Amino acid sequence: MPVTAASIAAALVARGLDPDELVGKQSLYAAVLEHHAMRHSGPPTFVGWVPGRLEVFGKHTDYAGGRTLVCTVPRGFAVVASARADGVVHVVDARRGEELTIEPFERSAPRTGWRHYVEVAVQRLARNFPAAELGADITLASDLPRASGMSSSSALIIAVAVALDRMGSLHSQPAWKRNIRSGLDAAAYYACIENGRSFAALEGDAGVGTHGGSEDHAAIVESRAGYVTAFAFVPPRAIGAALVPDWWRFVIAPSGVAARKTGDAREPYNRLSAGAALLLEAWNRESPKAGSLAAALRSSPIAAERLRGLAESAATVETPAAWLRDRLDHFIREDARAEEALNAFANADSVRLRGLSADSQRDAELLLRNQVPATIELAAEARKQGAFAACSFGAGFGGAVWALIRTVEAEGFAKKWHPEAFVMTPGVPVTDLSGP
Repeated sequence: MPVTAASIAAALVARGLDPDELVGKQSLYAAVLEHHAMRHSGPPTFVGWVPGRLEVFGKHTDYAGGRTLVCTVPRGFAVVASARADGVVHVVDARRGEELTIEPFERSAPRTGWRHYVEVAVQRLARNFPAAELGADITLASDLPRASGMSSSSALIIAVAVALDRMGSLHSQPAWKRNIRSGLDAAAYYACIENGRSFAALEGDAGVGTHGGSEDHAAIVESRAGYVTAFAFVPPRAIGAALVPDWWRFVIAPSGVAARKTGDAREPYNRLSAGAALLLEAWNRESPKAGSLAAALRSSPIAAERLRGLAESAATVETPAAWLRDRLDHFIREDARAEEALNAFANADSVRLRGLSADSQRDAELLLRNQVPATIELAAEARKQGAFAACSFGAGFGGAVWALIRTVEAEGFAKKWHPEAFVMTPGVPVTDLSGP
């Protein structure tokens, strides 16, 4: 069967993507296939789908060993690839009309924007798997709103990584088999490409400069169509999943404020990660070593009070003691919400979700302090317009807001709430559509 945009989009719908997305995906893959055909006469070797993610609960908990409740969105990256014999990686963004050529072991001045993420992924894979043949022409395009808190940067890194895995058979390399043994391991490794940390014996580097965890990557790789999934981290593990009731729909609205984790936004984003790390360091100086802030809190009934007392010794000029205590309180409260919300979805308990989402939004504003007026107002307006639950999500300092509404009201609500709002059900995770 020939590889066409229509056949690829239909395959995604067959795997659980909302049928309302069919026409949009046909358009996305048509652009990708057209650009790829400019370099290759035959069909691409690899055809894939990499979605963005929706964080329902779990703001800034994953890198501290906490829990999150997530799903994928039905928008993301269409990606195709074919091998090159010269070892060069050439990447084309079919929608932007932009491209990038990388010698995997080339040393050059760091690139900016989307090219930086691609470069980091290519060079990390080349260093960790030096025997692999990574030469590839990769063509991709995204229908994710840019810098909207839906993990477009993480999805881009994963799109490049899975394409190069297919081209270079990375999963067959001895180093991959020794260190990456499951889908969650792969997700955690992709996160380490982004944050620069080592993964098992696979040595790290500078990454892209942000100090995040692997929540986004776990959601993108290991979620299920139609479900919300709860994960815990350090180490990553799945807790459970719940089907989103058919009579509910998510509606997503971008705030219009870019949720960037680079440039001027990097420092406040990394400060939240640093605060959790400082509390853990203070704990480990005076107690049996814990691998994460969550592990320290689980170690004793009085651990939370002890950590509040340690905030004084952990404080710095940038992270004073009062701020660290707020950071701790936020983590404790938000961490607990993930499993509570999972149970609320499983029981179709809209009243419980209303309270959990309102509490999460309030704590993000008052304790995490990563909200902007646009996200605060958008969440409040969603509740005013009839959503039974609504909350901002993602890294903060911009981004988007999710709302939950009855299915019969969803389209009308979206039109009233925000001009760029879209109705969604949880989409499919990373999917190889290359065929047998």
